[in-house]
Amino acid sequence: MKNVLLTISYDGTGFSGWQRQPGRRTVQGELERVLSVLCGQEIQINGTSRTDAGVHALGQRASFKGEFGIPVERMAQAANNLLAAGLGLGKTAVGDVRILEAREVDPEFHARFSSRGKRYVYRIRDSRQPDLFQRNYCYQVRRRLDEQAMALAAEHVVGEHDFRCFMAAGGKEMESTVRRIYGLDVKREGDELLLSVSGNGFLYNMVRIIAGTLTEVGMGRRKPEELKAIIERADRRYAGHTAPPQGLYLMEVFYEDQ
Repeated sequence: MKNVLLTISYDGTGFSGWQRQPGRRTVQGELERVLSVLCGQEIQINGTSRTDAGVHALGQRASFKGEFGIPVERMAQAANNLLAAGLGLGKTAVGDVRILEAREVDPEFHARFSSRGKRYVYRIRDSRQPDLFQRNYCYQVRRRLDEQAMALAAEHVVGEHDFRCFMAAGGKEMESTVRRIYGLDVKREGDELLLSVSGNGFLYNMVRIIAGTLTEVGMGRRKPEELKAIIERADRRYAGHTAPPQGLYLMEVFYEDQ
């Protein structure tokens, strides 16, 4: 029995999120379809993060077990060919989901439960002129944001807190809403602001609500020091809006030994 760890990237535009859903095209569903063909048996993968529709990934992780003849080192290329062919693109084209690496890991390893943290990036384009070709890949705000104020506000988010204020309704009921944020950086690159946030875990829509709240700080609608009181209140009603999914990217997943 082999245990395989996948590193995956995808453009979330054409998917109804990560998790398999009957009658809908999802990242997990597409990967399981092609892996089942390659392995000659039904394959079910365990992903680290259940990203929503429209959310992208550069470093999603998933693992699965099985007994199959195809060498693990050939699995990524073969799967990518099938993924592109399934869109009618041919073997030489690139599909909207791609396995970057497949490798065998310890039998006890699990992509989700062995994870020690994740890093996301949220992209905000703050230009008065919207970019048609970026509409699926960033949050477009048609005014210049104050990144210095946003950076000051971000300092209040770092650390271990009860982050219930940044959790949207509709997610899985959590035993605890306490999480540790290792870092939250605000960096400008031309007409874009990149919010990079890493932590040991995230609540439902947590990064998007943080991004929406910081955007309101950047607009001058909130003061940076308000973030401290928002977190202490532990009430979703006091935080900012939920930023759209198109700006969110899962960048990497952390493991102790991987």
